[in-house]
Amino acid sequence: MAPGGPAGAAEHDEHGFTETGLALAEDGESPVPAEGGTDTAGATPDADSAGGFPARDTTYDEEDAAVPAAHHEHPSASYVLRVNGADRPVTGAWIGESLLYVLRERLGLAGAKDGCSQGECGACAVQVDGRLVASCLVPAATAAGSEVRTVEGLATDGELSDVQQALCRSGAVQCGFCVPGMAMTIHDLLEGNHAPSELETRQALCGNLCRCSGYTGVIDAVREVVAEREATAAEAEAAASGAEPRIPHQAPPGEGGIHGDHGHQGDHGTHGPHHNGGMA
Repeated sequence: MAPGGPAGAAEHDEHGFTETGLALAEDGESPVPAEGGTDTAGATPDADSAGGFPARDTTYDEEDAAVPAAHHEHPSASYVLRVNGADRPVTGAWIGESLLYVLRERLGLAGAKDGCSQGECGACAVQVDGRLVASCLVPAATAAGSEVRTVEGLATDGELSDVQQALCRSGAVQCGFCVPGMAMTIHDLLEGNHAPSELETRQALCGNLCRCSGYTGVIDAVREVVAEREATAAEAEAAASGAEPRIPHQAPPGEGGIHGDHGHQGDHGTHGPHHNGGMA
């Protein structure tokens, strides 16, 4: 407050202006608008203004307000996906559609599931050119020309694969939501590692989230498939090498079979003509 000024007078500088830009009247009590200023004390704001500020200019050009056509915002594409050995054309699809969306919604292959849309749960796992991928993260258009394999492609002539059958027998199939992704993961694992250890199996399955199975049945299924395949391979190898075991009465001539050397058998008194003659 200026020295000698009345009580309650607004503070002002040496030119008589207050901090708000109002000049003091001669009596020093009633501030008046400064030169060139605007007195808002008694002004009535317009209906469209706020706090006395000018109303916003709402004029616009029709061109600026025009909404672009949908096909300009979202360009479409047509391509062919090779899925489970068959060419599947996709026409007029948004260029950003994921492989998972196209498989499920456009091609009717609903085996792969949408669990998270972030590549975290493994429910959407498929193979693209022999490599396991999260189909929810792969733009479908980028898979054109590649070999795509889904869980529907694991069965042969309507018969479940050995992995799928083992999963069923081991109790790993609970609600069924996660198991297609796990089946794809196990197939991918065994294609690159014919006899994985339990640790390697667990590491391969760490990207497949499944609260129903508890994973124990899944690991048991992998062990079962490995054992079955090893036994089948051993049988095939034995058959190919001609080393199939024989029981004695099936031994070929000259190796001690019942149709072997008649002279030798005759010496033992079985059917040898010399013994018959001697007895006579």
